[in-house]
Amino acid sequence: AEELYPALEAVLEGRTTVDERVLLQVERVHNDEVLTHQWVLNEAVVHKGTLARMIELELYIDGSFVCRYRADGLIVATPTGSTAYNLSAGGPLIHPHARVLALTPICPHTLTNRSVIFSEETRLEVRGLEEGLVPTVSCDGQPCFEGGKVLPLGIALEARTLALLQPPGHSHFKILRDKLRWGEETRVANGE
Repeated sequence: AEELYPALEAVLEGRTTVDERVLLQVERVHNDEVLTHQWVLNEAVVHKGTLARMIELELYIDGSFVCRYRADGLIVATPTGSTAYNLSAGGPLIHPHARVLALTPICPHTLTNRSVIFSEETRLEVRGLEEGLVPTVSCDGQPCFEGGKVLPLGIALEARTLALLQPPGHSHFKILRDKLRWGEETRVANGE
């Protein structure tokens, strides 16, 4: 709240910078027809909902089979979302200007299932394997595509970007240093 008025003054005086962020296009697909779609800034998550068990999902890239996951779910994150749920699940930090997306399994049954970074041209498709199981899909932390069959999902980078106004002196890496306490051990060792 204390930053509100100085930030508004910076905008009105033209002292802000524009930071372009990529978005995900998440589509619920049936028989190659897009039923619904949603734009997502941070991440799309396919998970088991309230069930206390793993689900089985298959990943296809540009129509080709990649692998089968037995996990609590999958996170597909943008660079902006890479510092949120994706990071908590062991996924990578991605520079906010990179035009990529990350797929991170949530508590995978197989330890070799790790995060993968995909280029901006990649189209992911997540398919379910269990009949009768209707997983939950969350977009930016909110339920989306509720009711009925939610899989398969098509996920790719959206052609458009979201423009964020950043205040003077904004530093992505300063925020990471503060939030993740990077270098804190060094400061403690030096008596700071």
